[in-house]
Amino acid sequence: MLPEAVIPAGYTPADGLLRDRVVLITGAGGGVGSAAALACARLGATPVLLGRNVKKLEKVYDAVEAASGIKPAIYPMNLAGATWIEMGEAIATIEREFGRLDGVVHAAAHFTVFSPLSDLAPRDWMEGLQVNLTAAYTLTRLSLPLLEKSPDASVVFLTDPSGCDNKAYRGAFGVAKYALEGMVKSWASELEYLPQVRLNAYDPGPLRTFLRLKGYPGEDAQNVPLPETAMPGLLYLLGADSRGLSGQRFSAQRIV
Repeated sequence: MLPEAVIPAGYTPADGLLRDRVVLITGAGGGVGSAAALACARLGATPVLLGRNVKKLEKVYDAVEAASGIKPAIYPMNLAGATWIEMGEAIATIEREFGRLDGVVHAAAHFTVFSPLSDLAPRDWMEGLQVNLTAAYTLTRLSLPLLEKSPDASVVFLTDPSGCDNKAYRGAFGVAKYALEGMVKSWASELEYLPQVRLNAYDPGPLRTFLRLKGYPGEDAQNVPLPETAMPGLLYLLGADSRGLSGQRFSAQRIV
């Protein structure tokens, strides 16, 4: 289990916190991913928008440019079927176009329905592990040479309560998050010789996203916070204010 850490009370990112940084964001077409792209750009970063739906990515592109004046990059990719070679091509493109990478936000997620593992379709199992775990590992692994060159690099893996206490009926999603936090713990320990690179898990809490609606269709969405409310914690982890913190689990609900 990852050690729990606390985001400073009342944390507000300083203007220009991410100036001149390049941040890769998976699942950037909506939910936490699109909110992260806007938040990063407002603080000076150039977001690389990776997702499977081009129209949604273009909509986020326009919103980012309108809000910040920054022109993000779009990289269409369906992580459910992407190979490690295709992911490598994505990282090579970032290196060719920008020459650097300072952060990664793993916001892409695959979830169908709460179900017993015995009833889960094999396809859902394989795609769930691919998107929620394997792709996050592979993109991070392939990004490491670029991240090592950054003076202050941060990789943030989105998680949820399953990551530290997986329960019945959470399917491949829960298993993947549980494995994800274990990966973050061991990998951060292995990378202690690279103090400029940090890896952490971030639980943004319940948010008003399409993924949440699939799992809780009877819930009143108006009572669930918008993704933007979880951005201060995410920005804290991406920026220099969290320098030196690695291999830990942070939660938006633990900002006290």
